[in-house]
Amino acid sequence: MKTIKVFAPATVANVGPGFDVLGLALDGIGDELEVTLNDSKEITIHPIAGFEDLPVDPKKNVVGVAIQALLDDLDATHGFDIKISKRVMPGSGLGSSASSSAAAAFAANELLGQPFSKKQLVKFAMEGERCASGKAHADNVTPAILGGFTIVRSYTPLDVVNVPFPDELFVVVVHPQIEVKTSDSKRILKKDVSLETAIGQWGNVAGLIAGLASSDYDLIGRSLEDYIVEPIRSVLIPGYDGAKSLALEHGALGCSISGSGPSIFALTKGKEVAEKIGERFKEYYSKLEIDHKVYVSAINAEGAKVI
Repeated sequence: MKTIKVFAPATVANVGPGFDVLGLALDGIGDELEVTLNDSKEITIHPIAGFEDLPVDPKKNVVGVAIQALLDDLDATHGFDIKISKRVMPGSGLGSSASSSAAAAFAANELLGQPFSKKQLVKFAMEGERCASGKAHADNVTPAILGGFTIVRSYTPLDVVNVPFPDELFVVVVHPQIEVKTSDSKRILKKDVSLETAIGQWGNVAGLIAGLASSDYDLIGRSLEDYIVEPIRSVLIPGYDGAKSLALEHGALGCSISGSGPSIFALTKGKEVAEKIGERFKEYYSKLEIDHKVYVSAINAEGAKVI
């Protein structure tokens, strides 16, 4: 038997205008797995402390589903014993299911001698996402595995890409302690948008990528506008408009919804500005009497790793 511990980070997906295609990895927050390879030919998941309502059936838990997808691709049968330390709250908009799915695929791959590259692991972690939300989306699992800032260029065939980003780029996140399910937040989105709106959105996605690659902070800020999803989903998040205004007033490059919410993220140039905005977020949500958590983070360039 061989045992390893792995970590996969929480993530911010969509990142303003990049619905279902852009994502970034956070530093210092994520899920940890202790995984043992054994001869049982079964996947066993222990009860998850603090999250007893999450299933331990490997066919219903994202960890078991991701590992089984990897084994099926290898046409192999192996046994895994898994203990999950969950640090990313489900329904937070910070890629909770993606963090676990990414960690699971990465751990199994390490224990089996790395038959797949990190990029190849994305498709297995996506099956965990399918289990969680009904759709095998990649915008969270890609940065959780690869780290950094990522693009899902295509789903058919799957094509994921890392994007360069400036060293001083920081992220501040506030998570109001309510749950917004991805499946519910997708259900309220419009099925059609006007060509004019789509053109504006495409311009912002292109501008954001160009700004990241060239370390043009002003361009990053001008491009962090979402004309399609944010206006609809923001109504589900208490205090959203006030929080965004505060972030922009105190130096954020831009501010938007993390994933499907309710977490809100802002990008900044430098840690000092991020920390200042984090304090304003705390004061604001305390006045609203809404429990919340605030995270200040550099962008995690490593992604899933052995710890």
